[in-house]
Amino acid sequence: MSEDFGPTFITVTDDEGNEIVLEFVDALEHKGQMYQAFFPAETEGEEDDPDNGLVILKVIHEDGEDLLSTLDSDEELEEVYDLFMESLFSDEDGQ
Repeated sequence: MSEDFGPTFITVTDDEGNEIVLEFVDALEHKGQMYQAFFPAETEGEEDDPDNGLVILKVIHEDGEDLLSTLDSDEELEEVYDLFMESLFSDEDGQ
């Protein structure tokens, strides 16, 4: 994704009705499923805090629209998280 136009932000609503602003980081496909990674915008620069870390959502196609959803299991989350970490750190090493 080109950063010529600056970061991309989205607003999502959690199960309790709280709005959360997220900054898009990366996307990847794994086992036929598309995933997107975000950092909470309010905590930019604090990615090392485990409570404010990477947010991973999967893209679900429903009624012709792309929707973002939480992952189904801890195993799925761990597997996709590891893939994003590999991708993010390999990008940093290449710069």
